[in-house]
Amino acid sequence: MAQKPDSNNSRSRAAAGNRLDPWYKSYADRSLGMRASEVRSLFAVANRPEVVSLAGGMPNIQGLPLDFLAEMSARLIRDRGAKFLQYGSGQGEEEIREQIVEVMRYDGINAHPDDVIVTTGSQQALDLMTQVFINPGDVIIAEAPSYVGALGVFRAYQAEVIHTPMDDNGLIPQALEETLVAAKQHGKQVKFLYTVPNFHNPAGVTLSLERRPQIVEICKRHGVIILEDNPYGLLGFDSEPYPALQSYDPEAVVYLGSFSKIFAPGYRVGWALAPHAVTQRLILAAESAILSPNMVGQLSIAEYLKTYDWFQQVKEYRGMYRERRDAMLESLAEYMPTSTWTIPDGGFYTWVTLPEGLDAKAMLPRAVTHRVAYVSGTAFYSDGQGRNHMRLSYCYPTPENIREGVRRLGTVVEAEKELVTMFGAQKRQDHGDTVENPSSETM
Repeated sequence: MAQKPDSNNSRSRAAAGNRLDPWYKSYADRSLGMRASEVRSLFAVANRPEVVSLAGGMPNIQGLPLDFLAEMSARLIRDRGAKFLQYGSGQGEEEIREQIVEVMRYDGINAHPDDVIVTTGSQQALDLMTQVFINPGDVIIAEAPSYVGALGVFRAYQAEVIHTPMDDNGLIPQALEETLVAAKQHGKQVKFLYTVPNFHNPAGVTLSLERRPQIVEICKRHGVIILEDNPYGLLGFDSEPYPALQSYDPEAVVYLGSFSKIFAPGYRVGWALAPHAVTQRLILAAESAILSPNMVGQLSIAEYLKTYDWFQQVKEYRGMYRERRDAMLESLAEYMPTSTWTIPDGGFYTWVTLPEGLDAKAMLPRAVTHRVAYVSGTAFYSDGQGRNHMRLSYCYPTPENIREGVRRLGTVVEAEKELVTMFGAQKRQDHGDTVENPSSETM
């Protein structure tokens, strides 16, 4: 778990590592713990045309009705340009908030537009929630593994992240209870639970229907608000959307949504739905940060939702992503049979567990030389776990490229296995060992 930064130690490290930066003594303590995302740092490599990237979570937007959107944008500028290109409300325009309320009905949520705040993607909503709730050293409970973008925000606000385990049915209620009790016994101030219940990033699993009310009840009993992040909820392959945690108790949950995965990320429009008092604080924080959210994005999406069969478009996305998920799973079975992986029923990702002794982070440079990229599991923990895991994304590459990428990756894994086997045999010979100690790690 991440410890509260020590100011003197942080500045000593900064002095050692930033001798060419004349301003390092002026930086705020919280900035000294920032580091580059392992996902973002892969972009330069993954964008090479010869590399098959199984790393990024970019939605495939080739199916969007571009001619319709071009005409729609022209009409908005011509007919409503004075508003389209002007500042707006810090909370977000009422017409997009009304549309967001309708979108959330698919998740079983009955909300009022006054309790919705529009944000620059759900990423800004994560930042606002952390700013409003977290003092340095406060605890956030997060799944193990957890979304890398959230961990970066939590680190920036000097939160201590304590991970709690999942299995194939999502967050484990008993484990959550034990984590909260242990934190209290150690005098920790737990502020909220951060969870991605549907088609988890990076694990690909979904919180079961049975567990959902249990998670809400446990957190409510411990006085811990839930931060429910649901960018993939409408992208299930074989079922209707799951009921949001927010639908079980609207006063106990802050719900985050986004149009990035179900429409287009370039508009940078997301939202938070919160209890009314929390919404007011989020609005104040947002106004101090950006004055008002993107008017072009808000009004464009509101018009799209009103005038286009957007849910049919989502259904088409589901079919496309299902085909790519199938290509991923079939390729893993063929080319990486000694690994294991989750079987997602929606979303963008599967979570791979490598054979014993393999290190996904150490293996990545070899994979890049074989022209394939992935994200090491270490990116999704606050405490260095995850070296024997990798996240593979199937949302963007074609099925053919997915198969080729997994084939290349399988070649790298087999070569690494041979090295580990040779090293292990030599080590046992050198030390006279005859018995190996098996190890196991849960998700």
